[in-house]
Amino acid sequence: MKKYLMTIVKLFKPLYTIYYWIGTLALSIIKYIVKPKDNLILFISFGGKKFDDSPRVIYEAMIRDERFSDYELVWAFHNPNDFIIPRGRVIKTDSFKYYITALKARCWITNSRVERGLNFKGKNTLYFNTWHGTPIKKMGNDISNGNKSFSSKDKWNVDIMTSQSKYEADIFSRVFNIERDRFLLCGLPRNDSLADSTEAMKNKMKKKIGLPLDKKVILYAPTFREYERDDKFNCVLVPPIDFDKWKKKIGDDYVVLLRAHYEVAKVLNVEFDSGFIFNVSEYPVLNDLMTASDMLISDYSSIYFDYSILDRPMICYAYDYEKYVDKRGLYFDIREELLGGAITEDELLDLIRKLPYEKAMNLVRSFRSTYVQSYGNATGASLDIIFKNIEKN
Repeated sequence: MKKYLMTIVKLFKPLYTIYYWIGTLALSIIKYIVKPKDNLILFISFGGKKFDDSPRVIYEAMIRDERFSDYELVWAFHNPNDFIIPRGRVIKTDSFKYYITALKARCWITNSRVERGLNFKGKNTLYFNTWHGTPIKKMGNDISNGNKSFSSKDKWNVDIMTSQSKYEADIFSRVFNIERDRFLLCGLPRNDSLADSTEAMKNKMKKKIGLPLDKKVILYAPTFREYERDDKFNCVLVPPIDFDKWKKKIGDDYVVLLRAHYEVAKVLNVEFDSGFIFNVSEYPVLNDLMTASDMLISDYSSIYFDYSILDRPMICYAYDYEKYVDKRGLYFDIREELLGGAITEDELLDLIRKLPYEKAMNLVRSFRSTYVQSYGNATGASLDIIFKNIEKN
């Protein structure tokens, strides 16, 4: 019920406006009563849905770093009982305790937002944001008024945001109203492990996931369509795909990992076959799936940027390109950057079977040089700048 109500608030702007002003006013008053804690750091990933991504990588490095041994580390989750974390403690998002903890914290570390659509950061709080992907689809202030994507009213209070490229920093600076000099061009901490990936690590990960070693692995990771929802306002994915056809045409050589976006509640019109098509949408670590795979297929997802670090083939399957551009909007034409494009399912399967490897890799490397200019040491750079900014006097 709570998730349903929150979705309603996000989708209907008059309700969100009421929520924003009442919530912000209340917390602005409480802010003057709460005493800040100089050694408290709050983590939240994907708004409280997960214990992963760059905030987790920073956290795990932080608990090994002597500089942070005296800091109290807190994670916020929608369902705290579902998570066991080393050293730190957990709290529930959207609770009174959550907001008090956020107001007390010396530092916020997130890959999305901490303020839950409100505006209440304390004067002594360092807001460190890694975000969760480089933009292909339009975001923030660039989203049209008729678009159903959530757009917060508040000006972002981010102090430092990591980025993988000048392209990314330029867009985020504009659409989130963040000063350009607040961006740290170091890459994303979650991608450090991809820079060190080897063939041995790929095979090890295949074994961990339970994949056959004698077949190549395709990771199919489409993004969500916020305009495709069920009667309870959940995002659904309805790809025009017949995986029986895939199995007949490429099943002798490949298996497929289907990774739906975390916003997607249901994947429709797809029959899962444990011997060929594996539903890994709930698998907790996306980097494992990328490492285990030999090829990526996606549409308008930011996974392209991260996957390019692995230096493996990528194919664009933008079957609904015109519709997506009309309803959401893109920053560039992904069809011109990679193999594939607005192709049919049969054309996609033929491309997989007769993959022009050298052409594919030339496109991947060109893509990476343009959009992923920094990677490999983001975690260390993040810890250094966080400590420098919150070090106790």
